[in-house]
Amino acid sequence: MPLSHLQELRLDQVLTDDVCRRLGIFAVPTDFRLTVVIPVYNEVNTVLDVIERVRRTKLPLEIIVIDDGSQDGTREKLAGLPAADDLRIILHERNRGKGAALRTGFEHATGTAVVVQDADLEYDPDDFRFLIQPIVEDVADVVYGTRYGHHDRPVPPLWHVFVNRWITRLCNVRTGLYLSDVETCYKVIRRELIQDLAPNLQENRFGIEIELTVKLARKKVRFYERPIRYDRRGFDEGKKIGWRDGVRALYCMLRY
Repeated sequence: MPLSHLQELRLDQVLTDDVCRRLGIFAVPTDFRLTVVIPVYNEVNTVLDVIERVRRTKLPLEIIVIDDGSQDGTREKLAGLPAADDLRIILHERNRGKGAALRTGFEHATGTAVVVQDADLEYDPDDFRFLIQPIVEDVADVVYGTRYGHHDRPVPPLWHVFVNRWITRLCNVRTGLYLSDVETCYKVIRRELIQDLAPNLQENRFGIEIELTVKLARKKVRFYERPIRYDRRGFDEGKKIGWRDGVRALYCMLRY
């Protein structure tokens, strides 16, 4: 919820500017709007909960849901949602992959900045406010949420951390950046920047994470990282990324 003038005065009396910044306490500009692009494929059990969690952030939002050919009842649940000014639902007639769904969402975005939200419950939209802060303060053009930037989190399997860090380090060599989590879902990007790139993005699956990072790095934009929460789900719970996507990530580093 936006801070009132009285609240800001009270905070200034007890907290320094630096403390406020570290806590993510800042006023969201009246002309700021965050576009949340949600690619969905067979997430009937979580998709409505995710939309509700996004709305509970109380940020000025544009929510774009792209149903990528779901066949498990997800599409019917989305059809049952009441019309709302903050929500747009776009249907792909067949499953084309996360990258293809994101391109569709990026094309239709109208907000100040764009963030990707997976349709499962691994990522917490309450982190949005913390992630948009560097863009609001004009110290960044791109903000990546890192799952490995702190220790207040569920402990993941060793193989999961190893594979992600291995891919990230190779991507850092390719881009000249020093990111800690290139495969993160939470990438907040200025809208005009992502819409400039979107027509030339080619990856239809999870390779979009590497392709997007390489092409953003080539533009010499300002990158920023902030820690986020992450509650990893297993393959038995519907996780879709697999070892082939890891191999594809390596290919993308060479291709782009």
